[in-house]
Amino acid sequence: MNPRIFRTERPCSEASIILFMTTEGFTLFDTPIGRCGISWGPGGITGVQLPESSDAGTRARLLRRFPDLPALPPPAEVQAAIDDIVALLSGEARMIEAITLDMRGLSPLQCRVYAIARRIAPGTTVTYGEIAAELGEPGLARAVGQALGANPFAPIVPCHRVLAAGQRSGGFSAGGGVATKLRMLQIEGARFGDEPGLFDA
Repeated sequence: MNPRIFRTERPCSEASIILFMTTEGFTLFDTPIGRCGISWGPGGITGVQLPESSDAGTRARLLRRFPDLPALPPPAEVQAAIDDIVALLSGEARMIEAITLDMRGLSPLQCRVYAIARRIAPGTTVTYGEIAAELGEPGLARAVGQALGANPFAPIVPCHRVLAAGQRSGGFSAGGGVATKLRMLQIEGARFGDEPGLFDA
């Protein structure tokens, strides 16, 4: 395991939630891979949705957890998060782990897995097994994969950087499936150790 990937884990609990803003809402926004969605509330960003085949599909998947949110212009804190996401999906190697996420309602395992995944640098990949080992539970690789499959915050929680054993792509639940995952890794110039990038000739 690369010690540069994983740093000290930050707490992920309701006790760590601070007031983010007083409004709740969602918006769609343009990125180089298509129209994404983002939702927010007093505890932080409540969801991010990678592009589906239509705006309606993106909106519907984003609002599964919070179906009654109104469409609103993004407040400054949310616009800053949008700017970070657009920069990342444009190929800028930007760490965006400081964005405040509202993880209330998620399981303790999801919170722990997402906290670790957020510290994986752009262009870097790890495996489900490596995250399980970082958790101190090497046998939880499959559970790690399930937690990442349910990730409501991609790419702020960069589940696309986590691969199956043997550096196989593994699954991806966003629109476009594994092809979207590989495209995002391509944008980041992902490399395996000292080998060329995933899509280098």
